[in-house]
Amino acid sequence: MKCSDFSDAFLLKSATIAAVSVAALLIIGKAYAYRLTGSLSIEASLIDSLLDGFVSIINFFAVRQALTPADDDHRFGHGKVEALAGLFQSLFIAGSSLWLLKEVILRITSPEIVVFSAAAVGVMIAATVLTLILVLWQRYVIKRTNSIAITADSLHYQTDIATNIGVLLSFFLSVFCNTPIIDWIVAVLIAIYIFKTSYEIGKRSFDILMDRELPNTIADQIKALAWQHPSVRGVHDLRTRSSGRHTFIQMHLDLDADLTLRDSHEISEDIEQKVITMFPDADIIIHQDPHYGK
Repeated sequence: MKCSDFSDAFLLKSATIAAVSVAALLIIGKAYAYRLTGSLSIEASLIDSLLDGFVSIINFFAVRQALTPADDDHRFGHGKVEALAGLFQSLFIAGSSLWLLKEVILRITSPEIVVFSAAAVGVMIAATVLTLILVLWQRYVIKRTNSIAITADSLHYQTDIATNIGVLLSFFLSVFCNTPIIDWIVAVLIAIYIFKTSYEIGKRSFDILMDRELPNTIADQIKALAWQHPSVRGVHDLRTRSSGRHTFIQMHLDLDADLTLRDSHEISEDIEQKVITMFPDADIIIHQDPHYGK
């Protein structure tokens, strides 16, 4: 295992442990705040944190499985387990948003008084700060590893930040302006936000499981790197896909037919190294085709 692999593995594991720990603290704090106030928007935020905790636990195990080295039965590694976890998360989260909408309807038909609590306000402010610290750490890990599991997890906690701010605003307006409808509206917005997040996670996970090509802009960059070599006469049949942290790239190069096997191999090696600078964790296969033109 390369030093960079060890470093990435440490970052990924630390991000999952941090997420589970933060989720546990948020659940305890928000449950206490909801008990004090009875606010529907705080309840919605609590549900969101419960989901975050559940998802973070899934990621905790998924990331460890994804880091398992390739073996005889899984020659391309175990990276897709992250996408499987992400797809499962998206379905579960979508269902929870519908459940939350049901709670809003029940609250509208049977209104309850929202009670002000300074302790609850303190809990929500602390939750926002703690979540912000976690998201900043996750962004650093994502930048280093490009992990879909951590990306999905980070999306949850980013919505938490916006959710907490909205909850605080609705809480104050509901209590001091005596307008419980604001509490209901914020809960509905949170439910919609959760559903949107689940769609984004599910789409990206599905794309990875279906071996969707990388964006055209990336394909163009790979071709441009190949064309930079003066001996290249053509680039075609470029295929790309991703699996966890790893990217798989295949392409054909047209090279002069009179080149020796050694020369053709050296040209391919040179281009491969240039592509690796763009994708350090890439698995690259280059096929050389004879070019007979001028």
